[in-house]
Amino acid sequence: MTAAALHHVRLFPLTGTLLLPGTFLPLNVFELRYRELVADAMKDDRRIGMIQPLAPASDNFGPVVGDAERPPLYGVGCVGEVVECDPQADGRFWIVLRGESRFRVVRELPLDEGGYRRVLADLAVFAADLEEPGREIEIADFLATADRFRRARGLEFDMDLLASLPAPQAVNALCAALPLEPAEKQALLEAAGLEIRRDLLAGLLEMQLTTPAWEPRPPYSSPSVN
Repeated sequence: MTAAALHHVRLFPLTGTLLLPGTFLPLNVFELRYRELVADAMKDDRRIGMIQPLAPASDNFGPVVGDAERPPLYGVGCVGEVVECDPQADGRFWIVLRGESRFRVVRELPLDEGGYRRVLADLAVFAADLEEPGREIEIADFLATADRFRRARGLEFDMDLLASLPAPQAVNALCAALPLEPAEKQALLEAAGLEIRRDLLAGLLEMQLTTPAWEPRPPYSSPSVN
């Protein structure tokens, strides 16, 4: 997918789930409207847009704010390509998305016949996303902060593997994987450049490490991701 023009993007709204260019997102898709979304994507361009609702947990499940069918969304999401798709006997799909480019919502389109949401999206505003995978930036201090956070919070991830990745992939992977609030993840998604995203995440981690009254926050668990 190029960033040269406006695109129709199928949406999967999901609180606390961050897809960034170069990262991978596994999803267990079982609600009917999103099974329809995946089936349509697989017959077309294999692309799905991940986006967060403005009100946490209003992913078309449980209490919502505004229109029950279409709770308000943030204005920026990320398009991913379905790189793995495993249909299940009960109609569910196990899929893996690979993030390609962020997008800005221009306007919402009518609901698809399958019941899922669609938007007209501008990818050109984030054209640099398509160039970032080959960029090199300094991440040694950033990774040291992430390692201190990992040890302080008892998290398990492979620092040697992260250090071996290209810098954009390492930064984006940590943004997606670490336990952060939905609004913090949205700020990371909307950061104006890789260096700003790196510095913002480092600042969020430092703030948690230096807050005496810090208590673990249970991560949001969406009913569409197992």
